[in-house]
Amino acid sequence: MPGEPMSGEPIRYIERTRSYYAALGYGAPYRWARFETVPFLPVGRPLAACRIGLVTTAAPVKPGAGDQGPGAAYNAKAKFYKVYSGPADGPLPDLRISHLAIDRDHTTAEDLGSYFPLAALRRAAAAGRIGAVGPRFHGLPTNRSQATTMEVDCPELLARCREDRLDAVLLVANCPVCHQSTALAARALEAGGIPAAVLGCARDIVEIVGVSRFVFSDFPLGNAAGPPHDPAGQDATLALALGLLETATGPRSTVASPLRWPGDPGWKRDYCNIERLSAEEIAARRAAFDAGKREAKRLREETPPA
Repeated sequence: MPGEPMSGEPIRYIERTRSYYAALGYGAPYRWARFETVPFLPVGRPLAACRIGLVTTAAPVKPGAGDQGPGAAYNAKAKFYKVYSGPADGPLPDLRISHLAIDRDHTTAEDLGSYFPLAALRRAAAAGRIGAVGPRFHGLPTNRSQATTMEVDCPELLARCREDRLDAVLLVANCPVCHQSTALAARALEAGGIPAAVLGCARDIVEIVGVSRFVFSDFPLGNAAGPPHDPAGQDATLALALGLLETATGPRSTVASPLRWPGDPGWKRDYCNIERLSAEEIAARRAAFDAGKREAKRLREETPPA
């Protein structure tokens, strides 16, 4: 099929999702953001003296909004449409990922540490690797509208990161569009005076947008912060991001994690592979996608402006 990876090669998500949605009956393919120039700003002092912030696309659990637990199907009711913030100290927050196109066949999002590395960041602070964790973490909406992301969400995120007096920011992506959103936000932070690094699993999307620093993990979507139930692997993934903040000398600096997915290697073959679906399954997925779009449209219209 188009975009089928060779053994060991990353999935080409742009090609794979284009083929998938065309087979579901949708028209012109989505046009991903693409930039030739990339802003870059070096970190101004040793990380041991830096305050590091965290940006996530995970959503706070919404009581009454349906199943949002591990392995839950896509749930448009659980999405959020405005930048939010939460305290970075105290108990870990209850954040979930029920995004449209994370890999639900080979991972369940049951370990918060695999997609929200606050615990690993705290461990780095306790070890003296960084000076401190920022006082808040921030949630970035997943918007297919690039204009909304760049004109509404990115300025709000930048303002909050400035309020927190952050020296650098880590952004963690989940679904394909999350990778675009976090890449656009990383560019805005960098242009606004705050060095940034993206952690993700969709290399082609992040690199076509263009960011200063990117840590690529060749895992199923939803595990950009490291393997589930593996604190050592999550610490190692965070260490790559912190090292990249220190050592990158220019834009488009990408580091690939040496870690390998511990589960079924067939995940690359299976992800959004239209050739592995029956006509009935294709029709059911089209119906579910249309229903999700209607619900998302309703929620966007009900969300008050910032």
